[in-house]
Amino acid sequence: MNLTSLICIFGALIISSTPAFAQKGSEVVATVGKKVISLDDFNKKYSEIKSQTMNPPPKNLFLEDLVRYEVGLQEAQKRGLEKDPIVIERFQQELYKALLEKDLGQKVQKIQVSEAEMRAWYKNNPEVRTSHILIEFKTTATPEQIAEAKKRAGEIFEEVKKSKRPFEELVKLYSDDPLSKSAGGDVGWQSRMTLVPSYYDAALNGKVGEIKGLIETPFGFHVIKITGRRSYDDANKRQIRASVFDEKRRQAFNDYFDKLKKQYPIKVNPSAVK
Repeated sequence: MNLTSLICIFGALIISSTPAFAQKGSEVVATVGKKVISLDDFNKKYSEIKSQTMNPPPKNLFLEDLVRYEVGLQEAQKRGLEKDPIVIERFQQELYKALLEKDLGQKVQKIQVSEAEMRAWYKNNPEVRTSHILIEFKTTATPEQIAEAKKRAGEIFEEVKKSKRPFEELVKLYSDDPLSKSAGGDVGWQSRMTLVPSYYDAALNGKVGEIKGLIETPFGFHVIKITGRRSYDDANKRQIRASVFDEKRRQAFNDYFDKLKKQYPIKVNPSAVK
C-alpha cells in the first residue's frame, strides 16, 4: 500500500472515530499535548486498518501515524484553520454526505433488480448501432460559427439523402470525427447510458437502415444511419442491471428530498440561470 492510500484510510478511520482518551485500566501508548491515546483505542484502529488492506503497516509505524495525525490536528486548531472558508466548505460537504449515508445508505444497499425489471426497462431503452457523419463545432464556438456549421451540416444531409453512394464513402468525404471515420462512421453498439440523449433518442425513434438528421449534440451536428437494434438476449446485462439500479436509486433520492424539502421554506428562480 502506498503512503497516499494509507493516509486516506487512516484519516477516514480517525475522523469517523470518537476521541481517544485513556480508559480505566488501559495502558497508555502515547500522549500528545493533553490528548491521550490508549492501547485499547490503538488496537481498535489498527484492527480496522487490517480489515481494509492486505498490506497493513507495522504497529510501530501506525503508532507514529497516530501521533502525527494528532500533532497535525492540534496544530491546525491552534492556527484556527477550522474557520478557513475552504475547510468550512469541505466540512459542509462531509456533513451532507454523512446525512445521505445515514438516511439512505442502507436503503440503497438493499435495492434489488429483478430480471422482469431489466426486461421492462430494456423494452424502452434497447441498445442501438449507428454510423454517423459529424459536422463539428468547438465548445467555444460563437453563434455565428454554430450557424455556419449547421448550414454546412444541412447541405451534407441533403446530399446524403439523394446520393447513390454508400454511406461509408460519404462519411470519409464529410465527417469531422477522426475516430469513427476510418470505420465508415460506425460507433458500435451503444445504449442510453453511453450516448448523448438527443443522439440516442433520434436513433431509437428511427428504423434500421434509416438516415436521420440533423441531430445536435455538444460535439456538433450529426447525420446518422441506424444500422442495428439489439435484442434483450444479446444485450449487455450488466449495463442493463446498472441502469435499472441507477433509476431506483435516483427515485429513492427524489422521494427523500421531496419529503425533506417540505420542512424548509424554499424559493427558486430558474430563469436567472438560463
